[in-house]
Amino acid sequence: MTSASSLFNGIISGDRRRSHSEVAARSARIAGGLQKLGVKAGDCVCILMRNDISFIEAAYAVMTLGAYAVPVNWHFKPEEVAYILQDTATRVLIGHADLLHPLEGNLTPGLTVLSVPTPPEILANYRIDPAHCTAPRGAIDLDAWLVEQAPYDGPMQPQPQNMIYTSGTTGHPKGVKRYAPTPEQAASSERMRAMIYGLKPNARALCPGPLYHSAPNSFGLRAGKLGGVLALMPRFDPEEFLRLVQDEKIDTIFMVPTMFIRLMKLPQSVRDKYHMSSLRHIIHAAAPCPADVKRAMIDWWGPVIHEFYGSTESGAVTFANSEDALKKPGTVGKISPGAELRFIGEDGKELPQGEIGEIYSRIAGNPDFTYHNKPEKRSEIDREGFITSGDVGYIDAEGYVFICDRKRDMVISGGVNIYPAEIEAAMLAIPGVHDCAVFGIPDEEFGEALMAVVEPQPDITLDIASIRAQLGKVLAGYKIPKHIETGSNLPREDSGKIFKRRLRDPYWTKAGRQI
Repeated sequence: MTSASSLFNGIISGDRRRSHSEVAARSARIAGGLQKLGVKAGDCVCILMRNDISFIEAAYAVMTLGAYAVPVNWHFKPEEVAYILQDTATRVLIGHADLLHPLEGNLTPGLTVLSVPTPPEILANYRIDPAHCTAPRGAIDLDAWLVEQAPYDGPMQPQPQNMIYTSGTTGHPKGVKRYAPTPEQAASSERMRAMIYGLKPNARALCPGPLYHSAPNSFGLRAGKLGGVLALMPRFDPEEFLRLVQDEKIDTIFMVPTMFIRLMKLPQSVRDKYHMSSLRHIIHAAAPCPADVKRAMIDWWGPVIHEFYGSTESGAVTFANSEDALKKPGTVGKISPGAELRFIGEDGKELPQGEIGEIYSRIAGNPDFTYHNKPEKRSEIDREGFITSGDVGYIDAEGYVFICDRKRDMVISGGVNIYPAEIEAAMLAIPGVHDCAVFGIPDEEFGEALMAVVEPQPDITLDIASIRAQLGKVLAGYKIPKHIETGSNLPREDSGKIFKRRLRDPYWTKAGRQI
């Protein structure tokens, strides 16, 4: 067992370790170099990297200048990356070498491109052409460039949050640009995040989720400054995750429910190999967590699992601890301090407790935001200062909030509202199911009918009749999908959200209808 005195403090990625002082020195040099390139407060600098120590350093450097670091989803195609570069009018793009190679011919003239050598742990986890691991034509090798840069020694600027682009499941992604906070707003936001994330001085934190996504980004950037350890995973692997927790004495983690599901599907013999006693605060969000999965995780790790509900735009508007999860299975908790929620019906009126409506929220102490270059899109989700991300749910008599589904994912079949998230949770509990998606497709009789695509675990054959029978034990008959197919590689983001539009749209297009 590793003793507390021998534990490393700094940032870890694979076998690479960089101390906090080294990270600070490199960040200061990056900031000095960016300033020399003309980057100033309010500008945007795009970061196209997988999880890496250099990602953290680049973000810190940009924030030092009072500029916006803009993490770009590295899954995006070159045209999608080019859209964000153009939308942000970025002066500088910092990226992993292999991710920059496909962009040749799609970059704006005059853009400075800093290339970060693709590290070995990423090479080991992804299929990458070795020839693409060094700087492409026209790009500057960051490590060589860094040697020539003087550390930034200018005044400390107000540091805006990183500008996160939404996933773009309904069109072009939108940049959520939050205004610089007042000192009072900054203090309030930090208190809220300390409660949600559970981060304390010298925390030993693990970030298995992608840093281009809002919550892992916020979590990772805070954890990296607390004096303990921040361990980054280039890709989530269940057993490697358990090894990291044990060997690095991890106590604080941000996760998504799909990670829980994959951990629970490890053989018991594998789970029993690793000690989880160091865990103190696990926070999860981004997608619904089946109640039975949450209960099983609490049984395994103890009452250390917490959940919040919110969005990139709203922040965390509810919070639940393990006791809440056991008392009220399926809840996302009670309303967070300082937050307000309204549940709005189809007629635009606020609904009473227990009735399902679209959720609108606000946190008065948070700095406001706009959509970069799209202020009109902000007004589309605003109602008297409250904003919505399109979720529907309700609040019960004891103040516990429940999310039913996304408004656009709700299926209306024969006049009955059906929430696919409930059905998906039941499907994921079926042995042999690795992943699933439920959505509505055109139906001549009922308008819409439920369609399910189920992805089996490797080397497992699923029987459709058996799936129906098992669903029938826990769901009303009208909630059992009329159509069930098996598939593979369902289009799910690293954040845990599934791109249902990619599955659903072909059926509606074929029927000559759009939703």
